[in-house]
Amino acid sequence: MKYVLLIYQEGDGPSETEREQCYRKSVELANELHQSGKYLSAAPLQPTSTATSIRVRDGKRLVTDGPFAETREHLGGFFMIDAKDLDEAINIASRIPGGRWGTIEIRPVVEIQGLPTN
Repeated sequence: MKYVLLIYQEGDGPSETEREQCYRKSVELANELHQSGKYLSAAPLQPTSTATSIRVRDGKRLVTDGPFAETREHLGGFFMIDAKDLDEAINIASRIPGGRWGTIEIRPVVEIQGLPTN
């Protein structure tokens, strides 16, 4: 089953040095997951100040700067994995370095037939 592991952080998150260490450790984890056939994708996200939100209502689009909701935590990145079950997904999520500063949300992915694959 595919899971997306969403990495949330508060405020500005870790310092620049901690962020670079987090990236290195995340790359190591991604390579390890790839070797075991569990890695699908991963990426950090730019700060919420670079975000653009869009809503379509009555056929008209409304584009605004920034995230849609004001929250203390914001989405900082993700891993997409293929795990045999939730327990395995939890074990993998607990190894994501960003979890030391924030929260990792584990969400099963709905697989829809007919979508393009890599």
